[in-house]
Amino acid sequence: MSLPFLLPEMHEEFRAAARAVAEGKLAANAALVDERGGFAQESYDVLVASGLHAPGIPEQYDGDGVDALASAIAIEEVARVCASSSSIQTSNKLGTTPLLLFGTEAQRSAYLPDVASGAALMAYAISEREAGSDVAAMTCRATEDGDSYVLDGVKTWITSAGVARYLIVFAVTDPERGSKGISAFVVHADDEGISYGAPERKMGLRGSVTREVYLEKCRIPADRLLGERGRGLRVALGTLDHTRVSIGAQAVGIAQGALDVALGYAKERQQFGRAISDFQGVQFMLADMAMRVEAARQMVYSAAARSEARASDLTFFGAAAKCLASDTAMAVTTDAVQLLGGAGYTRDFPVERMMRDAKITQIYEGTNQIQRVVMARQLLR
Repeated sequence: MSLPFLLPEMHEEFRAAARAVAEGKLAANAALVDERGGFAQESYDVLVASGLHAPGIPEQYDGDGVDALASAIAIEEVARVCASSSSIQTSNKLGTTPLLLFGTEAQRSAYLPDVASGAALMAYAISEREAGSDVAAMTCRATEDGDSYVLDGVKTWITSAGVARYLIVFAVTDPERGSKGISAFVVHADDEGISYGAPERKMGLRGSVTREVYLEKCRIPADRLLGERGRGLRVALGTLDHTRVSIGAQAVGIAQGALDVALGYAKERQQFGRAISDFQGVQFMLADMAMRVEAARQMVYSAAARSEARASDLTFFGAAAKCLASDTAMAVTTDAVQLLGGAGYTRDFPVERMMRDAKITQIYEGTNQIQRVVMARQLLR
């Protein structure tokens, strides 16, 4: 009998290898990474050493060459123990995907090997304080000047800013054309005119640094234009179709980690002379949590398969995977805190951290309200 919904053995072996790294080298430091805040350099070093820091870069650019499903599994397994560490992977994914989809061969050859080797981390700078969900409202400008572009403006909520060597930056080149006047560029961290704000003080993902990026007369060569001039929104949305799968995978990992903790605690915690896992009310909660996690996982894997195939319905599935998985992560981590009771509300157990980390997955790379808009538009086309 054919079992098409089971992962191929190759992917299960890849999961086992990724889990061994996550549990053996990342889990022990997860609480410290969260408590201390700031970029988790030790996590970065572990991920680079294990080849898990930038999944999905093709072998021709010195990458691991794994497919989109394996990339999702890598992110899921890291997020299962330390969501902050998995943001290294998702940050690189956001930066490398537009290069792979829209970059020239010269651009891909210039940047991807650096990321694959671990010499460079990437960031993706699209949001502004008044241009979050309304991306087309951005005011950052890129003015052509001879064989250069000069960038001026402020980008906000930028993951890995100040640590990343390369940034994909979106700016308005032709303001009279509205949303068709936005272009994408590759900016280097050492370009003159780029600086950064103080790290944001965040609820969760505290081991992932987030800053504003200030561009003041930042001059870059014209050949750093990514894709066609005025087609930056196409670059942005085309990228997000693929990378929302990564956020879905991150959310599934967080949810699975919380479920694992809740299961272990329920079997050990004694009340009324019995393990609380003996009580039907607790069993029903655990069953619902597991059911939600597995449903979200299947949606993410289905979206990953479509990402690999560049399927025509990826826009719907990418949005659905991100939305379902992140809502699941928030619900499951909340239930995990509830099952642990007072202990779950303390930092002695990881579920409170997982609950804080889960929240951002409902917000970044498009709020879940925007995901529902995206899905509805696809359905009603």
